[in-house]
Amino acid sequence: MKGFFEGIQTLFVDFLFKPLDFLRGLELSNWFVANALNWIFMIICASAMVYWIKQLRLHDEKGEGTQDTTAHSFLK
Repeated sequence: MKGFFEGIQTLFVDFLFKPLDFLRGLELSNWFVANALNWIFMIICASAMVYWIKQLRLHDEKGEGTQDTTAHSFLK
């Protein structure tokens, strides 16, 4: 059983986390390149929020949203 968990440790430490170790070492020389993955995620999240807000406005303008407080049976 111990070998199984050591195998999982080897998989993650020696193989899967190597790119992250590279980025951690790169941070000392170039902060922007080391955090490029974070910038990409922030851009994706910001664009998703903008799209979501636009869709909410479209549905609000069409009047498709139910604004009735008794929309659920337990609120009657």
